[in-house]
Amino acid sequence: MRSVADQLSEVLLLAEPLPPEEVAVAVDPAVRLAAPVTAALPVPPFDNSAMDGFAVRADDVARVPVMLEVVGDVPAGRPAERTLGPGQAMRIMTGAPLPAGADTVVQVEHTDQPAGAAPLPARVEVRTSAPYGRHVRRAGEDVRPGDEVLAAGTAATPAAVAAAVSVGAATWRVQRRPRVAVLSTGSELVGPGEPVGPGMVPDSNLPMLAGLVTGFGGEVTHRVRVDDDPDAFRAAVAGCSGCDLLLTTGGVSAGAFEVVRQAGGPGVAFVTVAMQPGKPQGLGHVRVGGRDVPLLALPGNPVSVLVSAWLFVRPLLARLSGRPTALPTRTVPAAESWRTPPGRAQYLPARVTDAGVVRAHALGSQSHAVASLHLADVIAVVPADWDEVRPGDPLEVFDV
Repeated sequence: MRSVADQLSEVLLLAEPLPPEEVAVAVDPAVRLAAPVTAALPVPPFDNSAMDGFAVRADDVARVPVMLEVVGDVPAGRPAERTLGPGQAMRIMTGAPLPAGADTVVQVEHTDQPAGAAPLPARVEVRTSAPYGRHVRRAGEDVRPGDEVLAAGTAATPAAVAAAVSVGAATWRVQRRPRVAVLSTGSELVGPGEPVGPGMVPDSNLPMLAGLVTGFGGEVTHRVRVDDDPDAFRAAVAGCSGCDLLLTTGGVSAGAFEVVRQAGGPGVAFVTVAMQPGKPQGLGHVRVGGRDVPLLALPGNPVSVLVSAWLFVRPLLARLSGRPTALPTRTVPAAESWRTPPGRAQYLPARVTDAGVVRAHALGSQSHAVASLHLADVIAVVPADWDEVRPGDPLEVFDV
């Protein structure tokens, strides 16, 4: 059997990072910048007021109280129509351009004028002195043209979008989401809410794997349920044109109706991996729309799908996206004991409690125990050379 580490190495060899593309600046935290964003505009773009109040000359308000002539209004978005002279003031709003001749802003609260909507006064009494530059935001004091604002690798978060737009960017270069086709195989499967006849089961793999792909940063372009018919499987694969990765569930074991094995073609290898659950796996390339597209063929049991997706699908999507592939883990003590499979690493849906790690299902890692998967908040990893887990044993876990 192949070790999990060796299987992951082979999986990561299936594809190179996708080429970056120029797209409109938009929020998508799963997307990372492929190139830095540099400022085309200064921030702030002009000298402006940081307060609602009156634009004045600092020399005129060095001694207070002082009465000044009000010669204009400066709302946000409209420059002053004249230059401010000695002994004069202009009412100004937060963010409005500082008038020529002014060098200081006095808050409205420090004058004899009311806050809020009010007629423009002819004169204003300034009651608190303000030094040169008080409440003035200078052009470029945050960012100057040519400064790097966002580094390559930055996520396209709302804050990153705001930063890019503020410095004049309309587009940016990103590593886009990989486009993924998800195929769930099995003649016994029915869709959500459909009648469940004799020998049939609801297909939980398709929605679960599609959801995991989205959470891992992929874009699900095709969701297909396929019977155990090789011709139907080949037709389904052919219909997934434009995808960067094909994922299948089921059809990879040693039975007589393993459709992915039968129809996968010479570019797909089927291996056994020293893990529980998830021992049978397939990987390789298939021809789709004139291109060789990477394929990961996962087992059909739901817990096997969940575990395999975290161990293999997640890092492959990260590689396609140009992101780090390592899975963050932490160590937590076991709170109970259980036996482990000989010679295979165990990946157990579990919960972290105040006492430590407990199994999410009383039957342990039974690969069909889909109804208890929602109870798990981690996958606990038990090394292949352990025979038993005992309370207090340090377990590596990763959040799910």
